Amino acid sequence: MKEGSLDAPIRHAVQWQDENFYSTDKLDEELRRVFDVCHGCRRCFNLCDSFPKLFDLIDESDSGELDTVASADFEPIVDACTLCDMCYLTKCPYVPPHEFNIDFPHLMLRYRAVQFRNGQTPFVNKELTKTDRNGKAFGKIASIVNWGSNVENSIPRKLLETTCNVHRDASLPKFHKQAFLETNKNREKSVNSKAPGYGRKAVVYATCFVNYNNPSIGTSALNVLNTNGVETEVVYPSCCGMPQLEQGNIADVARAAEKVAKELRIWVDKGNDIIALTPSCALMLKFEWPLILPDNEDVKVLSSATYDIDEYIVEIAKKEGLVDGLKPLDGGITLHHACHSRAQNFGQKSVEMLKFIPDVDLTVIERCSGHGGSWGMMKDNYETALKVGKPAARQAKNASSTYVASGCPLAAEHILQGMEALDGNKPNVEKATHPIELLAKAYGF
Repeated sequence: MKEGSLDAPIRHAVQWQDENFYSTDKLDEELRRVFDVCHGCRRCFNLCDSFPKLFDLIDESDSGELDTVASADFEPIVDACTLCDMCYLTKCPYVPPHEFNIDFPHLMLRYRAVQFRNGQTPFVNKELTKTDRNGKAFGKIASIVNWGSNVENSIPRKLLETTCNVHRDASLPKFHKQAFLETNKNREKSVNSKAPGYGRKAVVYATCFVNYNNPSIGTSALNVLNTNGVETEVVYPSCCGMPQLEQGNIADVARAAEKVAKELRIWVDKGNDIIALTPSCALMLKFEWPLILPDNEDVKVLSSATYDIDEYIVEIAKKEGLVDGLKPLDGGITLHHACHSRAQNFGQKSVEMLKFIPDVDLTVIERCSGHGGSWGMMKDNYETALKVGKPAARQAKNASSTYVASGCPLAAEHILQGMEALDGNKPNVEKATHPIELLAKAYGF
């Protein structure tokens, strides 16, 4: 038996279609096995709140070991996991193929899947994950919804906190009356035939966040891609299912994967690359879907054809070269390296991409923002999210950059809130941005 492993990590398929997966006894047995290994190792103590909760629970038990910890006390440990995958990717020496076979995030996913199967997932949580329905509905009354969700409007935010358990101080994404997909239909395409990368074809998978909440990311991506000779189409069959995955609703994730992969496979067969505009969605298409539907050929093909937007721009730069014309941006850039970008294990593509901007003053943060998808917005988690993200907020505050960016714009927004929480002063930053927006700005868009 090896103490740790230097072998390349592998990940096993999620056995969500096996009834043993939902056995509470077998789940408890696996939780205790894994928690006992974690208790003896503790390398992950500083990653997120799950591990401090686990270690405190054991240390404060009668025996100081796992045998005197009640299984009913495991739930807060699971609730604190944001499925960021950082423990699996960067810390744990016992991930497969090591014989201990530790995959902490997918064990937390299994726990939530059992909760979901047993009807223990809160109704509000399930409704908040319906991003396509919510995006379409709220887009029709976007001005009202955006007014009500503003943190400065105390009465509607208190009501939202009471009814939906969303913390009154958490910054929430805005909605747009016209979705990105609809906006793009009227967009005049102009592909630069003189660009070194001319001849590439790509389909931009809009993602629910870009489609309903931040079309600027999509517009910026199309401008940069077309400028660099890439012929583009925008496609959005439905959400990738990441919000449902967070709640353990794996069956709905599988249905989304089948639907989206089937439609995008058609484009892949026509010679198109697939580009996801946010790292969480890229992670789903590339890694999570193949583990949930390992025998689905559409999912397999799509996985190998998918790129994160920043990853794709860097590939163009390295293989063909980017079009000249990038200009310096006034003020520095603080870039948060999003966890789901890191989880794709392709290196610091956002960093590489932003370094193409002449004379760029770049500060890179590789600490957790504390946001964790919808997790950091919830009433029970918001204060903890600020605490976890405090080191990142402090780095950003010290950098005093003009721009704060992240592949996950919600993470960047959370960092801005963390910066304000440090001393009560709002940072002098117009808005949280995606790196592709800054590259587009450097091109003059």
